[in-house]
Amino acid sequence: MKTRKLGRTDIDVSLIGLGTMTWGEQNSEQEAHEQIDYALSQGVNLIDTAEMYPVPPQASTQGRTEEYIGTWLAKTGRRQDIVLATKAAGPARMPHQPRHIRDGDTWLDRKNLTAALDASLARLKTDYVDLYQMHWPDRTVNIFGRLSYPWVEDSSVVPIEETLSVLADFVKAGKVRHVGVSNETPWGLAQYLKAADTLGLPRIVSVQNPYSLLNRTFEIGMSEFSHRDSVGLLAYSPLAFGVLSGKYLNGARPEGSRLARYTRFARYSNEQSQWAARDYAQLARQLGLTPTQLALAFVNQRPFTTSTLIGATTMEQLKENIASVDVELSNETLARIDEIHVRQPNPAP
Repeated sequence: MKTRKLGRTDIDVSLIGLGTMTWGEQNSEQEAHEQIDYALSQGVNLIDTAEMYPVPPQASTQGRTEEYIGTWLAKTGRRQDIVLATKAAGPARMPHQPRHIRDGDTWLDRKNLTAALDASLARLKTDYVDLYQMHWPDRTVNIFGRLSYPWVEDSSVVPIEETLSVLADFVKAGKVRHVGVSNETPWGLAQYLKAADTLGLPRIVSVQNPYSLLNRTFEIGMSEFSHRDSVGLLAYSPLAFGVLSGKYLNGARPEGSRLARYTRFARYSNEQSQWAARDYAQLARQLGLTPTQLALAFVNQRPFTTSTLIGATTMEQLKENIASVDVELSNETLARIDEIHVRQPNPAP
């Protein structure tokens, strides 16, 4: 397994990270434990979760994913073998964001972040997490498929300096080693870094944003932060909800698949995304690769990628995803990928 540094820390994280958002919904506790065991046997050490998981988020299952990781830790005692990352939910400003967590009172302030972290630690059965991330901003921004900046005057927004000050106290208390953000914008990340420099607060070490062949928007405004400030990308949805695996081509909806079970996951299913996914699948087959191998290898090879967060509902998927770390794409192949990208750029932001 290849590794990369987590920001400017001394922590080496695996280039493939284990995403967990299906655990407790599409995957049982036993299956979750089997996935962790296999991933670690292949050199994966980063496990990423969130207080909101599993998805789709609902009150009856909220926190179950962290609980499954906690029971694995209690059973194995292998806390030192993993880099454990979790996330605190932000306020519910968009229709699909959960309102059942802390009765919808999920501002990124001291009261709510303290409640969120303590509850996560209890479920995870550990006294610290290696990386604590803000799942999405405390302000309305163009994320989760929203294209244009919304120009909304939010009635209540917790200042980034206040949020980072709370996180600094978590670090001082030993409950958190490092802090990161997720679904963040260039402006937001710049504000976090400015606050860290001017107020002597912890620096953001990572940003967990979507990145795939269907959504390369990270390259436009965010990637330079990785280069200049060592804020690496934890890339989520590298297979675009499975669309880039090729299993949904020509309108197919395999029984039991995410898009067959849930209507909310339509972010990568528009017509333009289908066209692009078809072209990438054709290219993969011409190269003797599976569409999954091509898609994941592309994300793995980006210089700003710290870890590619893969998610799987079957062991077969998990094995193929992790094995992508051994696939090297040539400069010629990367050029052919860019040709497709130019014809159909970022169809699913």
